[in-house]
Amino acid sequence: MNDIIKIEHLVKRFEDFTAVNDVSLTVKDGEIFGLLGPNGAGKTTIINMLLTLLTPTSGKITISGMDLSRNHERVKQLMGLMTQETVVEADLTARQNLSLFSHLYHIPRAIANKRIGEALREADLVNFADVKAGTFSGGMQRRLGLVRAMLQEPKILLLDEPTTGLDVQNRSTMWERIKELNRSGTTILLTTQYLEEADELCDRLGIIDHGKVIALGTPSEIKRIAGSGKVLEIIVNLQDVQKVVSLLKSRFKLAATYHGDRITAPLDKDGEGEFTKISATLERMRIPVLSIGAHLPTLDDVFIKLTGTGMRDAAGEMRGSRANLRWRR
Repeated sequence: MNDIIKIEHLVKRFEDFTAVNDVSLTVKDGEIFGLLGPNGAGKTTIINMLLTLLTPTSGKITISGMDLSRNHERVKQLMGLMTQETVVEADLTARQNLSLFSHLYHIPRAIANKRIGEALREADLVNFADVKAGTFSGGMQRRLGLVRAMLQEPKILLLDEPTTGLDVQNRSTMWERIKELNRSGTTILLTTQYLEEADELCDRLGIIDHGKVIALGTPSEIKRIAGSGKVLEIIVNLQDVQKVVSLLKSRFKLAATYHGDRITAPLDKDGEGEFTKISATLERMRIPVLSIGAHLPTLDDVFIKLTGTGMRDAAGEMRGSRANLRWRR
């Protein structure tokens, strides 16, 4: 597949703060590419530069073979956008919202009417077509926002955290609609904080932290950074964390890391034998274990290995709460 988006050495500074720091990556025509990282990592800043809402400090962006800095208007015609904040005209009906945006996109009326009808069906909003959007649930508003972004049939769809705030059922529904759009030929670039979302949707992804790309590849390739075996995860009381980490490092020669009360360490191929020995040792030492288990490497394990902090924990600290960030499957 050809590269439809090419980002080369992209930098964006705001006075003395560097939001995007020498980012280079490509998005292939027809794929779903994910930018994964906590709040403040630089994901939305990259999206805003792709949309020409922000001007890069340095670097180059090429869209469908065109230099973005010289072809603003032509490139904009190729792209649709759905932002992380659901923005609908609350006093307008679903049909009127779509009609307004088809007018803004300069879509001829006859074509617009056909697309609006199709959009209402795709969003499961036919029975609510003439109901004010301000009365819709969050999931209904997100579905309306998604089909609205597709009205001009863009070649590239930018989704900035498309499922933030949705419950599990609505998130699953949104995933299916994103997959359907991709199967129809739309290239999708999405940003997300949700590890399972990236794993479920993305052909390739880049993990970003503090404005830099720290991993790039398919989900499977990135998970291999955490090791080929399973990952041990132990949760203990905070006062016992250092004792358990020291035990894992000194006696079992494991590269243990921790964040809060959660300790992780990659196991070798004989993971089952190590797991049994570690469990027995902790019991013999009478260290209270709240939870212990072993799982296949996840994207969160990769993030911990690369940064020393879990993705969900990093994002939770940025928000001031971890309550809504249970990313592990």
